[in-house]
Amino acid sequence: MELVNQFNDYRSKMNEKILASDNLILKRIFNLDTNAYQPGALNEKSKELIGLSCSMVLRCDDCVKYHLGKCHELGLSTEEVNEAMGIATLIGGTIVVPHLRRAFEYWEQLTGHA
Repeated sequence: MELVNQFNDYRSKMNEKILASDNLILKRIFNLDTNAYQPGALNEKSKELIGLSCSMVLRCDDCVKYHLGKCHELGLSTEEVNEAMGIATLIGGTIVVPHLRRAFEYWEQLTGHA
């Protein structure tokens, strides 16, 4: 769980600093990101799986960790998360595999199966 705590602590600390800069553009980007994941035509679980898959393909480890955390909060199963990551790896190609490894490790920490 240390990996999860380190990520969440750092993310929170830096987000506070970014928002404290009082930059309107950055505030709007953060707000747009928050609102995009609210329920709409797609439910939150579907949106998080899409976010996870896109983050895998784009190879953003911080984004992958964030979306894995949200998937865990929303109660997605390991099978659902693994299937989404499988699709992402198929689309992104073998260059995604190192990110897949780190994603598996992070998910294990989140679920307590490390």
